[in-house]
Amino acid sequence: MRPAFFLESIAMPILELDGISKKFGALTVAEQISLAVDEGEALGIIGPNGAGKSTLFNLVTGNIAPDSGRIRFLGNDVTGAPPMARCLSGMGRTFQIPQPFEKLTVFENLLVAGAFGSRKREAEVSDRCAEILVDTGLIDKANVVAGSLSLLQRKRLELARALATEPKLLLLDEIAGGLTEGECRSLVATIRAIHARGITVIWIEHVLHALNSVVERLLVLHFGKVIGAGRPEEIMASREVREIYLGIEI
Repeated sequence: MRPAFFLESIAMPILELDGISKKFGALTVAEQISLAVDEGEALGIIGPNGAGKSTLFNLVTGNIAPDSGRIRFLGNDVTGAPPMARCLSGMGRTFQIPQPFEKLTVFENLLVAGAFGSRKREAEVSDRCAEILVDTGLIDKANVVAGSLSLLQRKRLELARALATEPKLLLLDEIAGGLTEGECRSLVATIRAIHARGITVIWIEHVLHALNSVVERLLVLHFGKVIGAGRPEEIMASREVREIYLGIEI
């Protein structure tokens, strides 16, 4: 028996993947992926194009179903749950290519996300959406039609819409891609502030200096397999990882 003063962590991972596999015909896009992400953690996922990174997000959010394995979120098995149910339970996600309602204003985009992502009335989410506009640097664009936004503003709107669903887990899919160095630094500062408030973050990114300035752990995917996981400095010192990233700025 352990002494009475011995303290053991009883924290439960917010997300667990157990042997997740997926094939499209003869192409394996996820092979026996097992992963646990702790509540409040910031995890980065890297890998070359075609490694299966976005497919993994689609499996987590329910956009595609695994061929085998289980997915647990907040301790509940969500393997067969539809995307909307996962969103309502606390999963928020951005996409590589921002997908706003282009004919609605920025604020209206958030109202739609907030209302449908939390099953609340627009009046109930209005104040929260206004706060998110401030947090994401979009308050001065609140009444601007989303279709007229610049790339950085669209990226920020994509992030803001995900936050409007009140996520406990935020999945970011290459949100820094295509931005200038200055725009990237600004976006990273926003993501850091979001994570500091206790939101768990899983971030897929090719802009590694941005990713490594936020995350505490990196997972490396290659052809649907996990080939490494650990602290960023350990992963980026790996010869195998460097070979995979040959030609990509580290």
